[in-house]
Amino acid sequence: MRLKDKVALITGGSKGVGAATAKLFGREGAAVAVVDLDAEKGAKLCEEISAGGGAAAFFQADVADRIGVKAMVESVMARYNRIDILVNNAGIIRDAMLVKMMPEQWDAVLAVNLTGVFNCTQAIVPLMIQQGGGRILCASSVVGVYGNIGQTNYVASKAGVIGMVKVWAKELGRKGITVNAVTPGFIATDMTASLPSKVIDLMKDRTPLGRLGTPEDVAHAYLFLASDEASFITGAVLSVDGGLIP
Repeated sequence: MRLKDKVALITGGSKGVGAATAKLFGREGAAVAVVDLDAEKGAKLCEEISAGGGAAAFFQADVADRIGVKAMVESVMARYNRIDILVNNAGIIRDAMLVKMMPEQWDAVLAVNLTGVFNCTQAIVPLMIQQGGGRILCASSVVGVYGNIGQTNYVASKAGVIGMVKVWAKELGRKGITVNAVTPGFIATDMTASLPSKVIDLMKDRTPLGRLGTPEDVAHAYLFLASDEASFITGAVLSVDGGLIP
């Protein structure tokens, strides 16, 4: 087991990539703290992980709420007494063209996707420093590198995540903490399932491997970066996009 005796906190952990990561980490020996707003899905996922022989517990929190994040981290520490891995996976979209984007659409996406990553990381890093090390993994996106029409807010948030990862890798390396980003391409989630078949086909056509990625594809990238095999990798941006971006 690659994560035996580790404690992993995963935000946005109740569905999609977050759920796939929680299941995989559980199978690999980690005790998983599943963090999400959706208590029903989160609790059900933890039951599934536990039924499969893993260890998991649900913690409800809004990553954009700084006080709520602090309370959540305290609850995780009270249960597990340590946090070895943080996966900043929570994210939302509120798409619109620039001229039609409302301030509340901008604010909501930046609050969760960027400030939420800051809140969770800042709350957990002091604990990792005391422990002598840790792994921080952050969900960005290929659009955070190359842009995308109609996603000014989302692209800004995901580009910002990459920037923070670069800074934190430099600041925290000597503390034994690695910080890396994953940039998924077109991934088959609940979000893409609601898209018209023409759009899905276009996504596949644009991807050299000829298919959408799965949540498990991203989860395995997280697993590698969380494992001992990646102990000399920090400040990296790992694309999981089927060759979409050369």
